[in-house]
Amino acid sequence: MVDNTEKLKRIAKLVRYYILESTTEAGSGHPTTCLSATDLMTTLMFGGYFRFDPKNPSYSNNDRLIFSKGHAAPLLYSLWTAAEEIDEKELLTLRKFGSRLEGHPTMAFPFTEAATGSLGQGLSIGVGMALNAKYVDKLPYNTYVLLGDSEFSEGSVWEAIELASYYKLDNLIGILDVNRLGQRGQTMLGHDIDTYAKRISSFGWQTITVDGHDIQAIKKAYEEAGKAKKPVMIIAKTLKGKGVSFIEDKEGWHGKALNRDEFERAVKELGIIDKKVKAEIAKPEKKSPAVPEIKKIVSEPYELGKTVATRKAYGIALPKLTKEFNNIVVLDAEVSNSTYSELFKKAYPEKFFEMFIAEQNMIGAALGFSRRGKIPFCSTFAAFLSRAYDQIRMSQYSNPNIKICGSHAGVSIGEDGASQMGLEDISMFRAILNSVVFYPSDAVSTEKLVRAAAEFQGLVYLRTTRAETPVIYRDDEEFKLGGSKTIKKSNDDEVTVIAAGITLFEAIKAYDELKEEGISIRVIDLYSIKPLDIATLKKAAKETKAIITVEDHYEEGGLGEAVKGALSDSKSIIHSLCVRKMPRSGKPQELLDYEEISKDAIIKKVKQLL
Repeated sequence: MVDNTEKLKRIAKLVRYYILESTTEAGSGHPTTCLSATDLMTTLMFGGYFRFDPKNPSYSNNDRLIFSKGHAAPLLYSLWTAAEEIDEKELLTLRKFGSRLEGHPTMAFPFTEAATGSLGQGLSIGVGMALNAKYVDKLPYNTYVLLGDSEFSEGSVWEAIELASYYKLDNLIGILDVNRLGQRGQTMLGHDIDTYAKRISSFGWQTITVDGHDIQAIKKAYEEAGKAKKPVMIIAKTLKGKGVSFIEDKEGWHGKALNRDEFERAVKELGIIDKKVKAEIAKPEKKSPAVPEIKKIVSEPYELGKTVATRKAYGIALPKLTKEFNNIVVLDAEVSNSTYSELFKKAYPEKFFEMFIAEQNMIGAALGFSRRGKIPFCSTFAAFLSRAYDQIRMSQYSNPNIKICGSHAGVSIGEDGASQMGLEDISMFRAILNSVVFYPSDAVSTEKLVRAAAEFQGLVYLRTTRAETPVIYRDDEEFKLGGSKTIKKSNDDEVTVIAAGITLFEAIKAYDELKEEGISIRVIDLYSIKPLDIATLKKAAKETKAIITVEDHYEEGGLGEAVKGALSDSKSIIHSLCVRKMPRSGKPQELLDYEEISKDAIIKKVKQLL
């Protein structure tokens, strides 16, 4: 390779100038953490190692670059300014309202791979992209992830490290910027890069230690990484604020921009800035993604009255859909024999990824797959998704197309006890911007809603049940986004009972008993909890004296609160039956009775109202 060291030094000086200029103009930002990684990133992008077509950022063969240390966003923007893909005038809109250049990278900026800023997540996203390249698309692109030393305290980083080793991701290269200083002082290991290397290499990674400001040494590190047969972590000893003496390696400068006088002083230290230096990016290879053979899988229609767990219907639906949605991949957190995603694994082993008991990494990797055009379906027990909630929350800022199935939801799982009962999950997912929440009751509705999830471009949560439930819908029934099913209805209905999932069957039992006593109730299956079928809810509120919601979930944020919110302008009386007591181990029916969300509780409440 041509020795371009001196040119890279000039580009790095220009990038440092842009970092300081933009953050000073903004009056805020994190210039010091950008300056520590400038030599590393300049060498990567303009040294011939990073292959990318700037005119086509989504091109399938482009190398991917993720800024896991998202507060270094001014460095990202300055690199692309040096590459002349944005101009200096736009760079100076950093952090201003309406600018594409936000405080942390977002999808408004076309060269952002995924929105970051909550530390510890970028490597997991990189794992997903690298898995996609190696095992699904079979493309030659590499995924690079810039990490900060402070975020190595996050367990999700180590989840990603161990999984990358397991899958032998020789196309994944981490760049660890060990600048010693976190927000409030020194990190746990400071500048001890040897300990970082020992820890990371013990997980099966190749580690390369380097002076992060020696461009010649950095080039050699990238060359070595390009030949590796395993994932690589380049561990660089750097100085926070490098290039400006009065902030270099000094505490108290995290998240603090220079004022105008300090900026002028810093620019004098940098010396002559060459704004005409050509910062060129190498072109990517041209290769078409692999086209896997997809077989048509069919199964017999479900028989009315037959009992099937919705978690099993989920597993049956996935391989059947793959002929039509050939970009589906499936991830599971080592419970595939309970979530039944193992049925997909048997049909398409090359598109199934075991993520083991590491839910944070599973969601992060799913986002990586999603950003590369796949439809990832992730599954685990609903209770354990709370571990990954920050990854779920952050994914909403990256235009995700992720489908998440939480099985074994609610007290109805029975004897396993409170630790295994997902009782907060509906609330969690309802709170995500533009999310969809489905809660099917039987096998037919599950299969139809899995399809609806695949069709919807965005984040979908599907809540499934452990217990087997009877099939109540015919195979030709339609289930759509924002819909509901009115199961029982007459002109004499006095109360409407709204349920979903396991409690729908309690409502049907209550209907049968009350009917024998001459009391008529309406029963609605509210399978789409977000968005809601508001028209049907308002009609029920108008035509019946009261509404009772019944759910195997805590009150806060659940089905009942969703209905109350939708009918806030109605005068209808709304009562919520939900989980209010500390759950215990027991038989499923015992627990439904104990929490007062069973048939008997519904009958009791109806009679109280009448």
